[in-house]
Amino acid sequence: MDLRALVSVVSEAADRALTLWAGGRTQVRQWEKVPGHPVCEADIELDAMLRDSLSALDPSAGWLSEETADTVHRLGQSRVWVVDPIDGTRDYLRGRRGWCVSVALVEDGAVRAGVLAAPARNELWVARAGRGATRNGVRLQAGSRSVLAGARVPADQLPRPDRDLVAVEKPNSIALRMAMVAADEADLVATVRWGNEWDVAASALIAQEAGATVTDALGAPLSYNQPRPVAFGLLCTAPGIHDAAVERLQPRAREILGRQSGD
Repeated sequence: MDLRALVSVVSEAADRALTLWAGGRTQVRQWEKVPGHPVCEADIELDAMLRDSLSALDPSAGWLSEETADTVHRLGQSRVWVVDPIDGTRDYLRGRRGWCVSVALVEDGAVRAGVLAAPARNELWVARAGRGATRNGVRLQAGSRSVLAGARVPADQLPRPDRDLVAVEKPNSIALRMAMVAADEADLVATVRWGNEWDVAASALIAQEAGATVTDALGAPLSYNQPRPVAFGLLCTAPGIHDAAVERLQPRAREILGRQSGD
């Protein structure tokens, strides 16, 4: 895999997204796929642009994207592109900077390369399995926090049981929130809902290559190109607090899963 070529493709798509965004509230047409899940013309245009360019890079790779109808074809491929053309669409539509283009190359269930391009923030995040992660060419290292209390969490506000944590800036893009852990600008990102592979694949590799720990909400490793490409929840943490984070989050996750199984 030519990493430079991949970075070039993602950067070109991000530049196009930035042109449409134009430094403020975008004027592109928008609608909701389902209630509460916005999409816009830029998502669709970038999806097509990336599919053409990435397919040219690796014609044999399958395709999994938020903006393309999924098919079983990818399940027969050892390599798959996992793409979110604009992660953080809400921020994109509101003229805020917390969005990015996210592309990962998955091989045999593991992410081998990941790129996030956040042009409104002048950030380019790149990782290759076994070779570390960088932001704008500077090598990343997750933090060394070993106590959960006081951990920095990208959040608008914290639930009452988590008031011992510290809220920091929260981009709408979950990929960028995970990248903050890789850059030691946050210590913990946690969710207890079903999430899609395209939301986290690239950023999970970036975080892991920076030394962070990434699992589902129950502490199990993530695997990609699954028949149902989702996982329940996410934990992306500085390595020294992961066990404590699992201990805190697991009961909530099991309660939610129990309620869902009873529906």
